[in-house]
Amino acid sequence: MLFERRYIAIYLNDHLAGATGGLELARRSRASNEGSELGTCLEELSEQISEEREQLREIMRFLDVGEDRLKQAAAWGGEKAGRLKLNGELTSQSPLSTLVELEGLYLGVTGKLSLWRNLQRAIGERLDRFDLPELIARAETQLEKIDAFKLEVAAEVLDESRDPEAASS
Repeated sequence: MLFERRYIAIYLNDHLAGATGGLELARRSRASNEGSELGTCLEELSEQISEEREQLREIMRFLDVGEDRLKQAAAWGGEKAGRLKLNGELTSQSPLSTLVELEGLYLGVTGKLSLWRNLQRAIGERLDRFDLPELIARAETQLEKIDAFKLEVAAEVLDESRDPEAASS
């Protein structure tokens, strides 16, 4: 199979769009969990996603790949539209919202980890200046932290035996 320059442009722009949506999700979730251990973790994650998004932009510039602003706008809008989903509450945030947000972040970081690994395997020697092994290690650490919180929230939200109202019924 012959290398086609357009494939890397599409691939990198898809990941840039994902990073845009992921950053918005992380910021929203952080704001919803402010003052908690999870909120602190999400603040750090938001900062890291922002930095990594800039790293991806630098890689794109280095490879002479332009940014697809339409994809980024669609990702931004898609994250906003995702807030309209039913969460079991009409006027407030549901505990289920936190679980779904953490799952979304987990999936996003998994995709980012795949990006860094794929770039390292395919063209890593050209990208030595971007320290892909460090980006890979960082994504793995992010996954571990998100997973721990996700499992904790799932146990609280999905275990009906923890519900005082259910226990008294």
